[in-house]
Amino acid sequence: MKLGLGQLLVEGGEPERNFERAARMIKKAAAQGCDIILLPETIDFAWTHPSALEESLPIPGPFSEFFCRAAQEHAIYICLGLTEKEGDKHYNTAILISNKGEILLKHRKINLLEVEFPFYEIGQKLEVVDTPFGKIGVNICADNYGDALHIGHTLARMGAQIILSPSSWTVDYHVTEIDEPYHEKWFKPFHLLASMHDIIVASATSVGYIVGGPYEGKKKVGKSLVVDKNGIVVEGMFNEFAGELKIAELQLPKKNFKGVQIGASLRGKGYKFDL
Repeated sequence: MKLGLGQLLVEGGEPERNFERAARMIKKAAAQGCDIILLPETIDFAWTHPSALEESLPIPGPFSEFFCRAAQEHAIYICLGLTEKEGDKHYNTAILISNKGEILLKHRKINLLEVEFPFYEIGQKLEVVDTPFGKIGVNICADNYGDALHIGHTLARMGAQIILSPSSWTVDYHVTEIDEPYHEKWFKPFHLLASMHDIIVASATSVGYIVGGPYEGKKKVGKSLVVDKNGIVVEGMFNEFAGELKIAELQLPKKNFKGVQIGASLRGKGYKFDL
């Protein structure tokens, strides 16, 4: 499987411009032979931008249909994050679209940060889906925090061979790559999941300065990751000014255990689960 990481400039409250950039990156990924492209979290209005509360749309709806058409046009699977409206509620949602333009899976973010509470409701479901490449699970950004890894563990126990995670990683404006802000926060939990379950964890994150909302003034600096049990497979640039496409050629690990066999395998690796 050839996976494209679409590290994308996402501007607050500018869905049209964000989608134009995303469309160009999807076309580029397809031209380079990618089977799937993974795009960032909430690429319509950007993460926690106030306009989402007034302008977000249902899924399926016009925004998701834009990407369904792109998937069909370029014969590529797309995983991305959008803001979803359902009734009077809003969700931070990720969807996986087939290369025929069909929405295969929809995930609503579960591990919301406190600053997200005024914007999004808590997701209430996890699922995986079979594809020609293998079984795929989807979560979003902080669903992979160290204290929320049970979300990733559950996807792995459901058979996921790869977890795709649209993200919007942010740091204070003064943070530089020298500070290595992502190693403990992202690589460590990704690698723990990957090594325990022999799966792949991939996250594409946005770039750009945050305008509007509770994190205004912070920056999104990329550093998208693909991690397997041996460590980093592909890593994006630390760069708040421009997006890029990174490509990972992957062989999804075969799942040799299921059900209680997984616990037995983990105990065999030295992990303990005493209550």
